[in-house]
This record gives sequence, structure tokens and C-alpha cells, in this order.
Amino acid sequence: MYEEAILAIGIFLIAFIFAPVGMGGGMLFVPLLHYVGGWAIDGALIAVSLTLTCVVSYGSGLAHRKQGHYNDEAIKSGLVGAVPGAVLGVIIVLILGSNFDLIFKVMSVIMLIWSMQKTYNKIKNEESTIDKNPNPSQPEIPEILHLPLRAYTGVAGMLSSILAIGAGVIYVPVLQQYGRLETRKAIGSSLHLMMVVVPVAIVTHLMFIDRAHWTALKSELMFLTLLPFLTYVGAKLGALFGMKYITSNNTLKIFLFLVVIVLVKYLLDIVEYI
Repeated sequence: MYEEAILAIGIFLIAFIFAPVGMGGGMLFVPLLHYVGGWAIDGALIAVSLTLTCVVSYGSGLAHRKQGHYNDEAIKSGLVGAVPGAVLGVIIVLILGSNFDLIFKVMSVIMLIWSMQKTYNKIKNEESTIDKNPNPSQPEIPEILHLPLRAYTGVAGMLSSILAIGAGVIYVPVLQQYGRLETRKAIGSSLHLMMVVVPVAIVTHLMFIDRAHWTALKSELMFLTLLPFLTYVGAKLGALFGMKYITSNNTLKIFLFLVVIVLVKYLLDIVEYI
């Protein structure tokens, strides 16, 4: 009960703090469940973590669609690469088997370092690291570069399944560069990709988990049902109150601090393998 209470509070706070700046918290759900809940890093854990990320992406994605911040052509093109990539990611997890824990942590360290650099630059420059357009009000360039867009979204979809992240940190700049979208539409279109890709990754992971994992999930069914609800409530309250009382820069500093803690823990685990 003690661990479950910490998990519930932690998941609520992750959604609450990061929803106002469009961050789903995907990179923090896994270490929370792994180190606090004692879950092994496997398909079952990834499916649960992706479910929490999915809740955040749907909440934000539907809001962006309501405001018209999306591009259906770029979304459809991106899905051509992202969906197969998500399925491939699950296959990679299955192939790695018992070695997945180490590979996951090594890949996570790389992703966390990259995310830290992006976050630090955003804090330093006081502007979005993904906003490369000097004049966002200019009309979008209509020609979508479909081949590179699909290739990069394929990689993002694969990493989504492997690392249990929404992969928006990859989708957004790719949609800007190859989908020719301004920042706000790139963010909205990225969320729309996640709204399809993440459920595909979840279902595919669940198709291949063994009976022991299914039994463990069923034994925690009530608690696992509570987690998406807490994620939704946390994201909703964060959107309502977070932007008013927590500045964007302070939120990013909190994220950077937590990422450093997770990074150090992953590195210590990797050293133990060596």
C-alpha cells in the first residue's frame, strides 16, 4: 500500500507538472514504476507506461484539434512510417528478451542526455527549442517531403514502443522540417500521431506478454485502472492551474532535475552490469 500510494502521487504530479508545457512525462513513468514499484522492465511495464502517456496525448491532442492546430496530410503520411515502426519496436523488445533491461537503460541514457540538452537550451534561450521558424505567422510551405518524414516517424514509432515514450520530442521537429508545418501545427500533428501510434504499441505489447504477466496485471487491475484516471485528473488540473502558478522555465527546471536523477540511477545500474 505504501508503494502504491507513492506511485499514485508520483504519476499524478508528473501529469500535473508537465501537461502545461505539452510534455507527457513518458520518460518519467517507467523509472517511477521500475524503481518505486519494483516492476521489471518488460513488455507489461511498457504497456502500462504507454497507457499513461496515451491519456495525456489524447487530452492535449483533442484540444489542439478543436483549435485547428493540425495537418491531416502530414499526419497520414507520418503514420505510414510510425505505425510499422511501433510494431517493429515491440518485435525488438521480444528479440532482446532477458537482455532488454540493459539495452533499455543504455538507450534511455542516450535519450535523456539529448532531452537534457534540449531542455537546457530552452531554459537558456527562454524560447521553444523546436521553434525553428523565425516568423510563425507565415503561411506553411505546402510541399511535404514524404519519404524522409515517414523514415523519421518510423524511427520515432519504434522508440515509442521500446522506451515507452510518446516520442513527441522527435515528431515535432521532423514535422516542422519535412512536413513543412509551423510550430503549433507541428505540436498538434505530433499529438495526433501519438493518439494512433501509442495505442498500437500498447495492443501489440499486450499481445505478446506471457500468462504470468497477465496474471500479475489482473491482480493489480483496480490499481492499474486508477492510474490513467489520476493521469487525466493531474493533466487537467495542471492545464487549469499549472500555467497560472508555475512558470514554463520553472517547470522545465523541475523536469531537468528529475531527468538528472533518473539518468544517474540508470548509469549506476549500467555500471553494475559491466
